Amino acid sequence: MSTPRSVALERLAYTLAAPVLAVAPNITPDSPVNQVVQLAGAAGVGGWVLAYRDGGQGAGRKLLRWSPLVLAAAVDVAAKSTTGWGPWWLDGLLATSWAAAGLFVLPFSRHARSRHRPALATPAPQLQPAPATEALPAPDNTDVLTRGARLLWEAAGMPARTHIVKADRHEDMQFDLTILLRASETGRPITGLSEAAVAAAFGVDAGDVTLADVAIQPGRQGGPGWMEAHITPEANARRRKAPTAQERWTDKVAGPKGGAPGSVLVHTTRDTVRGVTFYRAKMADTTETPRIDLAKVCRGLGLPEDDSCVFVLIDGTEFLISAFDEPPLSRIFTATRELLTPDAKGMYVCGFTITGQPVKTMVYQRDKNAAAHGLILGVSRSGKTQYFAINMAAQSLNGQVVWLSTVRKDEKTTVLGKYIDRQGSNALWMARSLRAAKALCEIRAEMPWTHDGQPHDYKPGDPRCPYRQLNVYADEFMTAAQDTLFGEFIQKDGDDLTVTGLKYGIGFNPAGQSPFAHNGFSTEMKDNLRQNSRPITFNMGSPGATRKAVEGTMENAFDVPTIPARYSRSEGSEIERAIKGEAAPENGVSTGGVAVMVLDNGRAVLMRSLYADFDTDLAGIFPDQVHRLTDHEIRELEKRGLWFDWNEPVRPGEFWPEPDDGDGDGKPRRRSGGDGSGGGGKRRIKSADHRAEPQVTSPQQALAAIKSLNNA
Repeated sequence: MSTPRSVALERLAYTLAAPVLAVAPNITPDSPVNQVVQLAGAAGVGGWVLAYRDGGQGAGRKLLRWSPLVLAAAVDVAAKSTTGWGPWWLDGLLATSWAAAGLFVLPFSRHARSRHRPALATPAPQLQPAPATEALPAPDNTDVLTRGARLLWEAAGMPARTHIVKADRHEDMQFDLTILLRASETGRPITGLSEAAVAAAFGVDAGDVTLADVAIQPGRQGGPGWMEAHITPEANARRRKAPTAQERWTDKVAGPKGGAPGSVLVHTTRDTVRGVTFYRAKMADTTETPRIDLAKVCRGLGLPEDDSCVFVLIDGTEFLISAFDEPPLSRIFTATRELLTPDAKGMYVCGFTITGQPVKTMVYQRDKNAAAHGLILGVSRSGKTQYFAINMAAQSLNGQVVWLSTVRKDEKTTVLGKYIDRQGSNALWMARSLRAAKALCEIRAEMPWTHDGQPHDYKPGDPRCPYRQLNVYADEFMTAAQDTLFGEFIQKDGDDLTVTGLKYGIGFNPAGQSPFAHNGFSTEMKDNLRQNSRPITFNMGSPGATRKAVEGTMENAFDVPTIPARYSRSEGSEIERAIKGEAAPENGVSTGGVAVMVLDNGRAVLMRSLYADFDTDLAGIFPDQVHRLTDHEIRELEKRGLWFDWNEPVRPGEFWPEPDDGDGDGKPRRRSGGDGSGGGGKRRIKSADHRAEPQVTSPQQALAAIKSLNNA
């Protein structure tokens, strides 16, 4: 048997220290070695005193352990006190005896090890109570599966100091099971247990193990000291090959890197008639807001990444993914008189969403007792004039008066002119219509109502109201507001009409390709239009331009749905076509008529507006009678010089002061209508050709003036 290291070291210490005890006092009595030995002896005496005071079991061992230090100090003092080496070499004999006693007794190493203590220090054996251990379930009361699981668990070394209480096999599965674990020591939580440790014990992949907490149930404990481990290699193999919709959503969509992290699939619905699959989901945590990446969702669900067929609708913590077989907004929804007839609240159907839901807009604001403005935006050929037709038809079916002005004449606006009160196609006509509408605010403010003979503010649907609601349309308002001659009047009167027109039953409906201030839309105009209408934005050319157009009307402008230039399905592989050198398939469908409408709650919906066929008779959607102003309103406008054929050339003094005609008084004559808008402007008209010499008040006017110079 090999000698323990502690014994060998102690014997070596005694062997080396003995010569020092004999030689050091005789050669150098004042050496520091003697002082160290004597201090060690004093420490040993102190240890004796403490051992004696403590008494009790182990005092003898403590006295024996300190004895080598005390005896070494005694040998050092004796050697220092004798003359030379002492009689009969006493100093050497004492040091040798001290070393021999230490080598034999070994008080430090022997008493530091159990089972090697001297009989003097060994206490009498006494019965000790056994440590309290929780009795393990008897194997006789367990089933074969649990006993087999326990054998595997014990062979793995009882990972995380846990014990298998029970093992249950999954239904219709051969290898899948759930084990119930608890900590081996009562009152200790389970810590350090990982999926890899469980997988190693049962010989499966770590991805096939799921750890779960155990809830406290009647008749069974729970909490941190318990844990369940679901071992499902068989189910996971089937899940990887043929996952269900719920499993695919959990694995590919709801994960931290998925398209809708933290979500839970509620159910999947297939509508074969409409050719659409709905995925309804919600957030697992009701305090979170859905964060949806539609492209990732499509990849996770195995759907083609196509904006024209896959859409998302968010409602609080729930959302709906709609995957269509064909682009749903490529359908044509024909306008009918039934759809366009407003209800008692002034609402009518103007289009349909991707889910087939009708979208309504208003011809007046019932809740505000006021008329309704309109804001229609979109690039050329996006569907603005089509929307004019259905909106004007709905207003006419409600008994309202409609005026339409455009910058240039076209086929559709000319056709609409047959079914409305007035229609014109130049900037002068627009300026005259806005000026007349502004004057109507003053006229209607003084019109007495029949029931009491007093004037009142406009009340939609009130049969006692002596006048009809007037809707003034200004197509291409941006271009008209930049007109060198009449743009200033158009912009100013448009601003005034949006502010003051509602209470007098006059709604302003500008349309254009840009809603920005430098294009004629002042801040006051935009705010009033957006707050008193349901703005509708057709294709603006890019998603960024669309978001900018609806900015301020939505809770989050970055949630604006995307309107592509055309709807087209992805066919085949782009990579294969590139390898073969084939052209991409041209199967696009126009998105004309598709628009984003902002509803009252600031939420945007993507819809396709109803289709009015201009190639056929529009009489089917318009009423049989064209509604016009009252005789009283027309007489008052004539008094102000504002009611005549607005296609006439500019009348002298109509917008600017009439030049001096040489009558000698030196004062220009004005053709004023009495409302302040018929004269007093900043421009002059030449009597020969009626061309104005405008004052330059803006960079646009300066540029136009430079371009008009003939001798430049």
